[in-house]
Amino acid sequence: MKKFRNCTAFALILVVLIACDNKESNIQTEIKIPVSVLSIKPKSISRFIETTGTVYSSKEGMMKSELSGVYFLQTNPATGKPFALGDAVKKGQVVIRIEDKEFENNLQLEGKKLNLEVSRSKFKKQQSLYDKGGVTQTELKNASIEYVNAKYSYENAEIQQAKMSVRAPFNGVIVEIPYHTDGVRIDQGQELFKIMKYNRLLMDMKLPEKHLEELAIDQPVHITNYNAANDTVRGKVSQISPVINTETRTFQSVLEINNDQKVLRPGMFIKAAILSEKRDSTIVIPKETIIARQDGKVVFTVENGIATEKKIITGLENQDVIEVLTGLKMNDRLVITGFETLRNKSKVSVLQ
Repeated sequence: MKKFRNCTAFALILVVLIACDNKESNIQTEIKIPVSVLSIKPKSISRFIETTGTVYSSKEGMMKSELSGVYFLQTNPATGKPFALGDAVKKGQVVIRIEDKEFENNLQLEGKKLNLEVSRSKFKKQQSLYDKGGVTQTELKNASIEYVNAKYSYENAEIQQAKMSVRAPFNGVIVEIPYHTDGVRIDQGQELFKIMKYNRLLMDMKLPEKHLEELAIDQPVHITNYNAANDTVRGKVSQISPVINTETRTFQSVLEINNDQKVLRPGMFIKAAILSEKRDSTIVIPKETIIARQDGKVVFTVENGIATEKKIITGLENQDVIEVLTGLKMNDRLVITGFETLRNKSKVSVLQ
């Protein structure tokens, strides 16, 4: 019996030694979860109101014939060829001539010019005589009326003659030019060419009423086009309607876009991001590092190889990042990959 008890005691001691050895082995082989971290530094974050729309030119006009006559498309001195689509024109430049000798003769421009010179001389002479008492006031007034009538008659003839030269009303680009054969007579009211100025573009917006208080005149806007995503054009809010549409619950506003580099063209569909709020030197983290829980949002930070769960309160956010108001501080080492399997106080291995 004594021998049996000795064997039993030895067996128990052996079991205890094996158990202790296993425990020590488990501690030594405890798995460290690999993670990547980002040291938090002060950054800025902006919030944008995003919308889309079609841009249109700030100036455009369709020039029409103000009289009937023979059509002649003029030569563009910059190209040495007849004016064509896409040609840049300057204000006052003659693009088309409408000729009609009968109309021009009926204007009697030279005769009216001579009549104006004669009436002007007569008026000045009568005015000199009146000052010396040589003519009556009635004679002076009659001379003045003749001079004024001659002046209006000559100026009106000049205006009518100017209609024979169809000029660009402002600096711009020819965007439409209906075809007419040179030397063929056209009627009054015919469309001749359309000109646009698009170094400055406009876009109408209809935004939800909740954004009305966020918008202000001259507020910066970032403009991108889906066909040229890498080119960002600057703009600003130029007009804001104070009225809310009762059916759509939106209000209208207008964007003004600086297009000096001609990145955009009238009619393009664009995306506009209106800067509504910006904060500098704040804590900003990637949105994907946040874990949503029933009791709030959490992230993980690492210190001395231990991951710690931090409950946070967020502020401004955009598509990629979000501001953290409380729960983190500068220089905290934020876990940005591998956080999905972490628990509070998990041991981690930081990847370089």
